[in-house]
Amino acid sequence: MGPWKVVCLALAFCLGAVRSAKLGIVSTEGGFIEGVNKKLGLFGDYVDIFKGIPFAAPPNTLEDPQPHPGWPGTLQAKEYRNRCMQTTLTQTDTRGSEDCLYLNIWVPQGKKQVSTNLPVMVWIYGGAFLWGGGQGANFLNNYLYDGEEIATRGKVIVVTLNYRLGPLGFLSTGDDSLPGNYGLKDQHMAIAWVKRNIRAFGGDPENITIFGESAGAVSVSLQTLSPYNKGLIKRAISQSGVGLCTWAIQKNPLFWATKVGQKVGCPTHNTTALANCLRITDPKALTMGYHLDVLNLQYPLVHYLAFSPVIDGDFLPDDPDKLFGNAADIDYIAGVNNMDGHFFASIDMPALNRPLVKITADEVYRVAQGLTVEKGVQGANATFSLYTQVWSDGVTQEVMKRTVVDLETDYIFLVPTQQALQLHYQNAKSGKTYSYLFSQLSRMPVYPSWVGADHADDLQYVFGKPFATPLGYRPQHRTVSKAMIAYWTNFARTGDPNKGESTVPIGWVPYDTQNGHYLEINKDINYDSVKQGLRAPYVQFWNVAYRNLPNTVASIELE
Repeated sequence: MGPWKVVCLALAFCLGAVRSAKLGIVSTEGGFIEGVNKKLGLFGDYVDIFKGIPFAAPPNTLEDPQPHPGWPGTLQAKEYRNRCMQTTLTQTDTRGSEDCLYLNIWVPQGKKQVSTNLPVMVWIYGGAFLWGGGQGANFLNNYLYDGEEIATRGKVIVVTLNYRLGPLGFLSTGDDSLPGNYGLKDQHMAIAWVKRNIRAFGGDPENITIFGESAGAVSVSLQTLSPYNKGLIKRAISQSGVGLCTWAIQKNPLFWATKVGQKVGCPTHNTTALANCLRITDPKALTMGYHLDVLNLQYPLVHYLAFSPVIDGDFLPDDPDKLFGNAADIDYIAGVNNMDGHFFASIDMPALNRPLVKITADEVYRVAQGLTVEKGVQGANATFSLYTQVWSDGVTQEVMKRTVVDLETDYIFLVPTQQALQLHYQNAKSGKTYSYLFSQLSRMPVYPSWVGADHADDLQYVFGKPFATPLGYRPQHRTVSKAMIAYWTNFARTGDPNKGESTVPIGWVPYDTQNGHYLEINKDINYDSVKQGLRAPYVQFWNVAYRNLPNTVASIELE
C-alpha cells in the first residue's frame, strides 16, 4: 500500500471518528426526530441543531395548551416553524400562526463522543407580550436567538421556545370565563417537555435554567413563582424585567377584554357571553383588536401595555410578591441595563434623541407626574424633587435628558428588580442570589453619545453576536460577550457564575440585603466592577417613601 493510501485511510478513519459525535435520530415521547449536525471550523467540534419540535398540540383559541399527540415516522426538525400570531411592527397586519407551539435545541458535541448530562438553558423571548419568537429577529439569515454560540462556548444545551402573544396569549375577563395566562402556560408546557425529554439529547433534566429578557424576564420570574413549576426549574436569570414590574401584571384585564370585544363585535354585557364569542372569533381579528399607540399619549407608554399575565388564582395564585417561597430553592440572577428606560422615554419625550431640541423642567415634571399618577400631586412633587437634586443652576440639556432616562429606568425596571432580589434572598433556602448592572455603551448610531445600555442592548452579547458576526464588532465587544456567556453558562452549570467550564474576568459576589453587592458588566470588568448599593437612595425612595404616600387615583382612565 502506497503512502498516499495510508494517509487517505488514516484521514477517512479520523473523519469517521469525528463524524460519530452526533446524535442522529433521537427518540422523544412524541416520536423520532432528526436534526442537523453542523461542524464548527475545519478541525472544530460539532453542534447538533433541532428546529421546530412540537411541545404541545396546535392550540385552540383562548384555551390552555394540550399535550401533542405525536407523529408517525421521523420528524425532520431542520427548519424554524411559525412564530405565534402577532401584529407586524407597523400594526397594520398580522404575521405568524396559531399553530406555533414549537421549540428549538442546540447540543454541543466534542470531536469523538456524544455529550451527556449537560446543563440545559431554556430561553424565553421578550417583546412586551405582544411581539417576538423563539428564533428572534432575522437579519440575512442570522437569527438573534441562535443558540449556537452559548451552547458551544459554555458547553450547555440551549433551548428556545414559542409562546402565544397579545390577546391570543393573555386576554382575560378576570374570572373563570376566560382565565388568561395562556402564553405563560405555553412556556410552562415547554419547560415540562424539556424536563421529560432532554435526557435523550444529552441534557441533565435535574439541571434546567430558564433565562429571558424584558417580557421574557418577567416570564422567567413568574415561572419561578408559580406552583406549577415545582421541581422543574433549578436556576433562573431575569434580564430587564421581574414579576414585580408595574407592567408585569394586568390588574384590570376586563377593561381590555371588553375593548377587544367591542372591536370585533362581541357582546360585552357579561363575561360568559363575551368569552364564548371571543373563542369563536377569527384569531387574526382578535390579534388586530388591540393597537398599541405610541404617538400623542396622555400618559407614559408603560401604562398602555395591555396584555400581560394576570393573577388567576391558579397558575399565579396570588400577587407575585407573596409567592417567593416557591423560588426558595431556585438560584437566581437578576439585573438591568443602566439606561433600560431610554427606549420608553424616547417615545414619551421624542426630543431626548434630538440634540438640537431642548426640553424644559416642566416637561420633565410631566413625565414624573405621568409615572406617579396613582399618588397624585404629592407623588409627582416628591419624585421630581428627588430626581432634580443633581441639577445645578446652569443645568445642561444632557443632564436634564439623562434625568428623564434615569426616572423611567428606575420606575420601569431597576427598582422592581432590586425588590425582587431582596424578596428572593429573604425567602431563599438553598437558592443563591446574584445582581448585575449592564452598562456597555449603546451601539445605536442614531443615539446621542451619552446613551448607555438601552433596553435589549444586552441580547447581542449574551447570544455571542460579536463572535458569530465579527466584522460588525470590535475586540471590546467580544470581551463583553465572552464574559457574559461565561458567567451565564457557569451559573447554569453550578449555580455559581464564577465556577464552571469558563474562566471569568472577576469574581461575582452574591447579593445579600445587608451589602447589596452587584456586578457592573461592560468592556472594563475589573476589581472595581464589584459594587454595592445600586442606586440605593432612589430604590429606598420608591420602596419606602413613595409607597407610603396615599393613593389618590384608583386606576388610570385610559382612552
